[in-house]
Amino acid sequence: MVMLCFGESLNVMGTKIGKAFKEWDPEPIKEEAKYQQEMGMDYIDINLGPAKKTGHELMPWVVETVQEVVDLPLLLDTSNTTAIEEGLKVCKRTPIINSIMCRAENYEKMLPVAAKYNADFVALMWGPEGLPRDENERAALCVELLQAANDQGIPNEKIWVDGVVPPVNVQQEHAPTLLAFYDMLQDIAPGAKSTCGLSNISNGIPDHLRPIMNQTYAVMLKRSGMASIITDPKDEKMTQIAKDKRSDIEETIHAVMDGNQPDLNSISQEMVDYVKTARVLMGFALYSDSWLEL
Repeated sequence: MVMLCFGESLNVMGTKIGKAFKEWDPEPIKEEAKYQQEMGMDYIDINLGPAKKTGHELMPWVVETVQEVVDLPLLLDTSNTTAIEEGLKVCKRTPIINSIMCRAENYEKMLPVAAKYNADFVALMWGPEGLPRDENERAALCVELLQAANDQGIPNEKIWVDGVVPPVNVQQEHAPTLLAFYDMLQDIAPGAKSTCGLSNISNGIPDHLRPIMNQTYAVMLKRSGMASIITDPKDEKMTQIAKDKRSDIEETIHAVMDGNQPDLNSISQEMVDYVKTARVLMGFALYSDSWLEL
């Protein structure tokens, strides 16, 4: 199963892009958009952050700047509702609003905007109490938010459900419960798609270890029916996994998930590292920054 890749790096938090947004400099934005297309991204996420003061002007300008050089569909990512709506007005292809939370004060304001512009949206399973504790709480939030969307005339097929990926170094127990939620998604929300901010799984761990953690969890999510991932365009191995080009990695990780860990003396060091990482994500081994050395 191929997963779509949503490029995450047109982001205000990046030094180069943040500066370009602040200075309204189109060239770094165009370069990044073209790079993401070259690296195989299927969508580009435009993340302005809060953008409280100028977002209503900046978002449509960034959208048009990106559309000058690539024909990829876009995700519009900011907490500024007015900025989202102004961006939607100039999108040439069906965009995705990233995101609408399962909080009435948020979705009652944002769902009519999505309906008005016929936009898809990311349904974020972040409820009144914050992060759900398990797959059942995620399921309850999902039913609530998707019913509210359906009441606005938005079908499940235009909704991308994000169960919220937790950092494994502080909430290790959530990694397998999120897989269980995605396993049941089509039963509770037939036709809905799925997505996630994949790199959240490795937030806070040493930088050199982040790619293998992200890649391993991507394989697990893919097995649970994940339709798309918000990902780093620079991670070429991740894109290969998403596009079904690394069956060797998938088979190794699937074996761990099924309780059939390969003999570590019989496989390559690359695969040993994936085995050890999968064990951590499944909860078979406790997380530590030295998990690959144990």
